[in-house]
Amino acid sequence: MLPIEMTNNGNLLEVTDLRTYFDTEDGIVKAVDGISFQLKRGETLGIVGESGSGKSVTNLSILRLVPTPPGKIVSGEVIFDGQDLLTLNNEAVRHIRGRRIAMIFQDPMTSLNPFMKVSRQLMEMTRLHLGHTKQQAYEHAVKMLETVGIPDARARADNYPHEFSGGMRQRVMIAMALSCEPELLIADEPTTALDVTIQAQILELIKRLKQATGTSVILITHDLGIVAGMTDHLLVMYAGKIFEQAPTKELFATPGNPYTKGLLRSVPDPTAEQGELYQIPGLPPDVAHLPPGCPFAARCDRVQEICHREFPPFVQLTADHCSLCHFAHEVYEESRAETAGRSSESKL
Repeated sequence: MLPIEMTNNGNLLEVTDLRTYFDTEDGIVKAVDGISFQLKRGETLGIVGESGSGKSVTNLSILRLVPTPPGKIVSGEVIFDGQDLLTLNNEAVRHIRGRRIAMIFQDPMTSLNPFMKVSRQLMEMTRLHLGHTKQQAYEHAVKMLETVGIPDARARADNYPHEFSGGMRQRVMIAMALSCEPELLIADEPTTALDVTIQAQILELIKRLKQATGTSVILITHDLGIVAGMTDHLLVMYAGKIFEQAPTKELFATPGNPYTKGLLRSVPDPTAEQGELYQIPGLPPDVAHLPPGCPFAARCDRVQEICHREFPPFVQLTADHCSLCHFAHEVYEESRAETAGRSSESKL
């Protein structure tokens, strides 16, 4: 699969033909299978797709956190600020991880040490990467808790994780990730298991801190509704591959892949009449035993015989919009016509 042609100017991260496989009893699971993308400095990239599509493994691969065995990065390049992270030794990667690239993990309760005070966990980051003294690290920890909106931060700093609510624990994780002012922040499902109000607060916090610090962000989620106002570009993943990539506004307005259109239809519309919520029929395929042809063929509403027989090409629709589909041009033109129709109706 070829990446979209983009200039190298301003790229903080360039991932090329990344493949991460897992050796299991059922066979080789190709969790990430030949993906390529770029992220410019100061931009936010969204990675969306159903559970099991390879979103999290992609970013664990970038950070070299894939458990080995059973996982292994079998090929590819991850160029971060001119360095290929996959060729660095473990010590060099540890200096980058946490300091220049930070990650907010899905579940803060399992990511935070339940036996350590929150202040101590925050202090470890800056003492290791910034060389802070114990007192400097403590004051910085309090400052970061204040920054992410923890009330009475100085008093709460010495609490244990179980003494915080789910939303507050997520804020602690964000404070920890931003403590060293990383150049790249990876947020892996940062609003999972949080109620809608807290979700909005967490997303707004990430957006505000990004604007204040200039940090580039990769936002991983299964919910297209979350990324609409948060991201500059989107990658849509399925079965370990990128099925579509485009600027966010263009992808929402004119999707060029049946899978993307299905995901967009699955987003609840508060203005629509009440009825059953749409869901893509069927289940994602077993990536250890993928069928020939297109991995989405069995669930696609416009499948043709060629889809079961031949793997689809990665079609370039515009300068920075690509889709993995035999009928990408047709789907794209249909989307353009639908968007034009909605625009005409809104003017009446």
